Amino acid sequence: MTVLQNASDVLRLFGSGCSDLTVTEVTTRLGIPKANASRLLKAMRDAGMLETIGDTRRHRPGRMMLDLASAFRKSLGVIGQAGEVVAAVTERFGHTGYVSLREGREVTAVADFPGTNDLRVVSNIGRRLTAHGSATGRTLLARMSDAEVQAVYAGRPELDGLLPRLDAIRASGFAYSSQESTPGVDAIAIAVGDPTTEEAVSLCIVYPHAVVGEDDRDEMLAALASGATRIARDLGDAKFVAPRIPEKGLFA
Repeated sequence: MTVLQNASDVLRLFGSGCSDLTVTEVTTRLGIPKANASRLLKAMRDAGMLETIGDTRRHRPGRMMLDLASAFRKSLGVIGQAGEVVAAVTERFGHTGYVSLREGREVTAVADFPGTNDLRVVSNIGRRLTAHGSATGRTLLARMSDAEVQAVYAGRPELDGLLPRLDAIRASGFAYSSQESTPGVDAIAIAVGDPTTEEAVSLCIVYPHAVVGEDDRDEMLAALASGATRIARDLGDAKFVAPRIPEKGLFA
């Protein structure tokens, strides 16, 4: 069990904005002896969980992990359906899209769809964002009751001002952020859930703030809302609120 836990700890490091690791970095970040870290990474390479980058000593997730990620997405209905919607919106508008899950006070993209425009947001799959400080996170928090949100953020300053923002999302059916998680980047997000599995995901499109006007933004919101509404209807999502396009200048 210890070996499995250590391997799990190594893989979790890649979900913290890190794309590759050396033995020394694993030693430092996990606080284990260098010899143990070296043996652990070798065992993970042999198992296909990791691979080295060229002739360097840097390690990245192996192809087996990509296969597992693909199987994970396909095995969960709401993720697969959300991915189809986001992929279609990304293809239509050329801006990067994500499907994200919430875990505690963080959200993580589990599927990404890179944009095709010359000026686009670079995909950052696996990056963890604060739930309260991102459009995706707030749409997922808005599906919870105020009491549930207060329990998650008990004693934390992030709770200040959060509940009114969630009320606004419950009323409008979507969340918008402008240069909040990343300078120069805006986002539109809508959450939908499967009442059978009690799993909820956020569908999100991110785009450069400087190149998207109100009309284009509203058109993307309408396309994302149409797909999310279809998913909610198919799954019987009683918590879903059909997004409405706001009047000009009323995005908040």
